[in-house]
Order: sequence, then C-alpha cells, then structure tokens
Amino acid sequence: MTIDEKLSHFYDITVEEAHEKAAAILDEHKAALEKMAEEHKTLSEENAQTQIKAETASARREINKALSAEQLTIKRDWTRKQNELKEKIFSEVKGLLESFTKTPEYENYLTAKIKEALDFAGNDEITIYLSPEDRSLAEKLQHTTGTAIQLAKDSFLGGIRAMIPQKNILIDHSFAGNFEAAYKEFKFDGGPEHE
Repeated sequence: MTIDEKLSHFYDITVEEAHEKAAAILDEHKAALEKMAEEHKTLSEENAQTQIKAETASARREINKALSAEQLTIKRDWTRKQNELKEKIFSEVKGLLESFTKTPEYENYLTAKIKEALDFAGNDEITIYLSPEDRSLAEKLQHTTGTAIQLAKDSFLGGIRAMIPQKNILIDHSFAGNFEAAYKEFKFDGGPEHE
C-alpha cells in the first residue's frame, strides 16, 4: 500500500467516523429536542386544561350572578304584584262589608252579637258600642235587645264592641278588627302543590 493509498484510506475512515459521530450527535440532539417538545406539549396541555377550568368556573360564577340578579328581580315583581292583588282583594272585601251593613241581615247580625255579649257578661255591667256609621240602627237595636247602646268615637267599619269593666274584658266583634287581622295574616299560597 502506497502512502497515497494509506492517506486515502485514512481519510475515508476518518470521514466515515466523523459522519458516524455527527449522525450520533444529531440523533442525540434530535431525541433531546423531541423530549423537550413532548414536555412542552404536555405542559401546554396542562396549562390549557387549567385555563379552561378557570374560565369555566368564571363563566359559572357570572351565570350564577346573572341568575341571582334575575331571581331577585322576579321576586320583587312577584311581591309587588301580590301586594297589588292583596290591596284589590281587600278593597273589594271592604266594599262587600259596606254593602252588607246596608242589608236587613246586618241588623240581625248586630242583634245576635249583642245578645252573645249580654249572655257572656251575665250579671256584670256591660257597655255595648256601635260604630258611628250605624247611628240609625242604635235606637232599634236598643229596643230589640233591651240594653243601652252607645256610639263609639272612632269608626270600626261595623259590628259591635262591648266592654265589661269589672273583668276588664273587651269583646270585639268589629269588622275593622277582623278585617285588619285578615289583612295581616293573608298570604298567597300558590303553585302546583296548592292547586
């Protein structure tokens, strides 16, 4: 083997080794880059999932906030409408009471309530009061029941009130008392379970 051949052979072997080393370094570098890319991909997916969860929670909070505000508005409207209806109902009831006080049945009602109060008082002193609107019935009721009737200073829409001073008892069969009690206790019970 001549020197040129030896040199050529040495050159070929060196170049081949250099190519192999370069290929090994490239493969190693490529594997490192692929590993880094995979880690970056995994990290990006985790970050994306975290961001999706955060944005979903934020969207839920916004929806709940809007829903709560709408429920509050609906409840206010519902309460306002209930109050309007309650006022209308009790206005009609008051009108019916006023109409009732102009009927013969009203005089019978007053007579019955006065007799109940007299029976309850027994032998005790009792004072019977009529509402000022019932002034025209006072004399007739005194004659019918055989007891003195006084007119109250304040109106109580009709009915009677009676006082038994010895026992400190007030008998209240006034329309105003019952009307106010019904007004305070009145509730709208609605919905499927009440239908």
